[in-house]
Amino acid sequence: MIHPRAFVFPGIATKVIFGHGTLAQVGDAVRSLGRGKALVLSTPQQADQARDVVDRLGALAAGTFTEAAMHTPVDVTDRAVAAYQAAGADCVVAIGGGSTTGLGKAIAVRTSADQVVIPTTYAGSEMTDILGETDKGEKTTRRDPAIRPELVIYDVDLTLGLPVSMTVTSALNAIAHAVEGLYAADANPITDMMALESIRAFKRGLPEVVADPANTEARAEVLYGAWLGSTTLGYVSMALHHKLCHVLGGSFGLPHAETHAIMLPHTAGFNAIAVPEQLRPVAELMGGTVGGGLWDFAKALGAPLRLSDLGLEEPDLDRAAEIATRQPYANPRKFTRDDIKTILTDAWRGTRSVT
Repeated sequence: MIHPRAFVFPGIATKVIFGHGTLAQVGDAVRSLGRGKALVLSTPQQADQARDVVDRLGALAAGTFTEAAMHTPVDVTDRAVAAYQAAGADCVVAIGGGSTTGLGKAIAVRTSADQVVIPTTYAGSEMTDILGETDKGEKTTRRDPAIRPELVIYDVDLTLGLPVSMTVTSALNAIAHAVEGLYAADANPITDMMALESIRAFKRGLPEVVADPANTEARAEVLYGAWLGSTTLGYVSMALHHKLCHVLGGSFGLPHAETHAIMLPHTAGFNAIAVPEQLRPVAELMGGTVGGGLWDFAKALGAPLRLSDLGLEEPDLDRAAEIATRQPYANPRKFTRDDIKTILTDAWRGTRSVT
């Protein structure tokens, strides 16, 4: 008989609506929260989708704010809060990827607004109580129950037009959530099961989506994996991978999903040396070592493999290593600034991980 280790599982707080055509339920979602005036958020590129949500909300809509930006700049949030207050809103509806979700969280933690999130990518921040904000060239991250959205609507149909490149990078971003969940110090059997099922879902569905982006069954499989990965990260601590990605995004302006996709094989491979049993299932699923298997999977999907391709200059690596070790996250394997420089250099060159 196998006795489980001692653990604490707080329970999943966010209500989820998952399926095809579920966007039609956005009005009911707002009403279910007891709210009556929703400010609809998006990036400039998704303003048309924001207006569609407004049309669906009808009298429940308080207007739109379509200036969400990558890495949640504080100055954008300040304008959004002013718009929220001027509109007399009592909740937000965020439609889009991580940029819009982040803006909704930033408004909520400042105003106590309830949040309805409608993800259109797989990056998976919508189920978490994590907010990363950028100000004066640095990104800071915090966790607070007020940050966690109250309700998430996953509509598979909204992902059918997602370009393959964004599909792949945002999915690898979500896989990073699951991988870090497996070696988190506060992991538990429930998050372990969700993390592994997330990776399995991506391993099954993602190659099929790349081959046929209109494959609705594969799209549903990948969105299911995104929900699982996001939920995992929402209930465990972040470690080295997320720290490095936050540094690269907040201090060097690198794109969020692409950075996660490139860094994942290197950070996972580094930590696999310290926690081989926790990450053994990842190696088995990917058909190799942890880092090598993830690198091969990313390459087969056509994902970016080099930080240099994102515009990071080689002299930036020293500064990135210094920032990352200034206030490091807890991590299963101890590291030095030289270790971080090595990880970043391998990722900058696109070297295949051997661990």
